[in-house]
Amino acid sequence: MMSKTFTIGLVQQACVADKAANIDRAVAGIREAAARGAQIVCLQELFGSPYFCKIEATERFELAEPVPGPTIEALQPVAQELGVVVIVPVFERRGPGVYHNSAAVLDADGSLLGVYRKMHIPDDPLYLEKYYFAPGDATGPTRGFRVFDTRFARIGVLICWDQWYPEGARITSLLGAEVLFYPTAIGWHPREKDAVGAAQVDAWRTVQRGHAIANGVYVAAPNRVGFEAEPGTDGIEFFGHSFISDPFGRIVAEAPADKPAVLVAECDRAMMEDVRRSWPFLRDRRIDAYEPILARYLGGA
Repeated sequence: MMSKTFTIGLVQQACVADKAANIDRAVAGIREAAARGAQIVCLQELFGSPYFCKIEATERFELAEPVPGPTIEALQPVAQELGVVVIVPVFERRGPGVYHNSAAVLDADGSLLGVYRKMHIPDDPLYLEKYYFAPGDATGPTRGFRVFDTRFARIGVLICWDQWYPEGARITSLLGAEVLFYPTAIGWHPREKDAVGAAQVDAWRTVQRGHAIANGVYVAAPNRVGFEAEPGTDGIEFFGHSFISDPFGRIVAEAPADKPAVLVAECDRAMMEDVRRSWPFLRDRRIDAYEPILARYLGGA
């Protein structure tokens, strides 16, 4: 029988070129979160390296690894030792020429429960992910979205650009997720920061709070922090602000913009159910009327 509550943690860190150092920082964050009571800990997107998608460079595919592979094998003993669930984002080499932006879920005994592969892949200035990543396979009844039954809770995992799409949040919630984790790597183009930086952070936070409210679930988004240079560009200043929202949309924990942090928050199942009873959005869905959403565009040819 599940307990009335479970506790989640997020690790916000700066990344360097030394993969072993990034793993060490992640392990330190996991240990801190566990010491503060976290039972499920999520690391940030592609935490094993600087964000490499700022340019197209064939040699950067060498950063990829299989799942399971070295990163998973380094963190499995940590999950087992501490008795915590760990969400481990990785640059996955699935097969020859096939790569994904993925997140593996380790249960509290260190076992690999499975992998979520990012479904929505961006292609923006300095976020050239379509060059590196194939999207997750939209196969089976859940079309690539999935949940994981961990020792402490049923969790959903989506990744970064997925966080802007209500469809992914809805499907994952309908699969029974109690919390949606969004490991993230988002930041400012330095030349745009003064003009739109605050609005960008607010939009990012607001859309995810909306997922929490619309689905009656907790939402947790760990982001990286720090400036990462890239020759020939202005680089990216990752803006941190990792946060946890409750099902009412309230921010219950938030990290700063400019330094590493570990967040921990308790999730209350009774409160989640109470919100869903008061705001019965799932009950009142008109599933008989939603077929048009499957079209790419409805405004004409």
